[in-house]
Amino acid sequence: MVMAKLPIDIGKIGKEDLERELLRFAIIAELDAVNLYEEMANLTDNEDIKAVLLDVAQEEKTHAGEFQTLLLMFDEEQVQELEKGKKEVEELTGKK
Repeated sequence: MVMAKLPIDIGKIGKEDLERELLRFAIIAELDAVNLYEEMANLTDNEDIKAVLLDVAQEEKTHAGEFQTLLLMFDEEQVQELEKGKKEVEELTGKK
């Protein structure tokens, strides 16, 4: 599914939360695009089309990383929760 409009009602979001919500939506949109392009690449046998779709999917991953970096600048709670999640996975898997 490709999203064409914001799934949030901006009028219901406080100014202090707006930037974080926009960044989260941007991350979701980029990851959605990654899934779409990778699925499309898996559907074609044309190697040229596949190569371009996978290249664009990789670029979208970079975009998601850019938005996540920004989000972490504006949301200290998100930083803390990511660290908690990392520790939990390390404990569960025994891998760092």
